[in-house]
Amino acid sequence: MARETVPERRVRAVKVIQRLGEAMPDARIELDYQTPLQLVTAVILAAQCTDKRVNMVTPALFARYRDARALAEADTRELESMIHSCGFFRAKAKALKGMAAAVAGQHGGEVPIARAELAALPGVGPKTAGVVTVHLGGEPAFPVDTHVKRLSRRLGFTKQEDPSRIEEDLQALVPSGLWGKGHQLLVWHGRRTCFARSPACERCVVRELCARIGVAKAKATVVKGARPPRSAAVVPPAPGRRGGTRRKPRSGLAAR
Repeated sequence: MARETVPERRVRAVKVIQRLGEAMPDARIELDYQTPLQLVTAVILAAQCTDKRVNMVTPALFARYRDARALAEADTRELESMIHSCGFFRAKAKALKGMAAAVAGQHGGEVPIARAELAALPGVGPKTAGVVTVHLGGEPAFPVDTHVKRLSRRLGFTKQEDPSRIEEDLQALVPSGLWGKGHQLLVWHGRRTCFARSPACERCVVRELCARIGVAKAKATVVKGARPPRSAAVVPPAPGRRGGTRRKPRSGLAAR
């Protein structure tokens, strides 16, 4: 398989996003929210939890804590009880209260949309900040969650492991106008087709653009007329024997 140049990789990356966009025109964030504070809250809860589960928890949560001040002053045990089913409820309750206190005390109760300011909030990391700024119309970003990380590596767009480095590689391949859309499409594709353990390659709309499939095909190709390696050669059976493998004689008492 010929080595892919960077310009060729850029073309392929854009084609992948375009193809996924055609197949999934309704791709969007699947967390339910109406305000920026609700979005940040939902994204924090979604860490290592399904969006479906978060959406089951947030209606009561949003009704109970209607603004940043109320959430910051929430009774910790009550908050933990409300978000218990989302997992890691103690850490998430602490993150929510810290985030809300910073929003109330440092930003006048309004969630900032600049990524750096979002990332500076307690409990909000680079990925969460990227997701929030993209959906609030802030600066362009290509947030890397577990799905984006898995697919970008399978597609051959990066070899990095660190999400920040992966995002840099993706931003270098894709025009900034497609970053947010590309993030959402890769998330949807990862949830619906390119699964972690058993990707459904047979129904993948970007199959022929996938480095993982291309490499597999190249490795599976047998050059016509080529001789098999010596280790794979078939040894004919010795005369008078059924098989071609000779058994070693047993030694000691067992051989008698």
